[in-house]
Amino acid sequence: MTYYGAKELAASFRTVRNNTIKIAEEIDEKDYGFRATPETRTIGQTLVHISNIPRFALGVHRDHKLYTLVGFNFMALFGPIMAEEQNTYSKAEILDRLNQGRDEFGSFLDSLTDNFLGETLQQPEGQNPATKSRFEMIMAAKEHEMHHRGQLMMMMRMTGGVPPMTRQMMERLAAMQAAQSQK
Repeated sequence: MTYYGAKELAASFRTVRNNTIKIAEEIDEKDYGFRATPETRTIGQTLVHISNIPRFALGVHRDHKLYTLVGFNFMALFGPIMAEEQNTYSKAEILDRLNQGRDEFGSFLDSLTDNFLGETLQQPEGQNPATKSRFEMIMAAKEHEMHHRGQLMMMMRMTGGVPPMTRQMMERLAAMQAAQSQK
């Protein structure tokens, strides 16, 4: 029996992406050019990178339905994506990319079967483990986004903002404290 399948994966990805979109909406567009250090991405570049994260999973699992990554030309896929991340996009364009990506990847995830998620792919030479399930690889897209969303939250703090999820947690804690003090 599987407790976490395609529907749960899709819902979880949409939640993660919606939280990313909330942050992107709240950061002032003037701060999209901010970078924490000279060698890191700007806020805008990080958001474009996040919008591109599902493209690898879509390419491998939907478009080409690969069973091996041995000999796969990663730069043919990542080269144009990396170049795209250097372009300047408006806040509205970035939000559109994030929303479209949420809808496209979420719909793809909704369509998957447990059998498909259980299939394994041979990993590139020298990788350990030598095989990974489609489920594990697709889940990695969500984890990758969460990693970068943490960076965005820090950059939001550095530009004077408070991340929306942090504000919500602070509000819940204040309400619990108020309720406790009334007892």
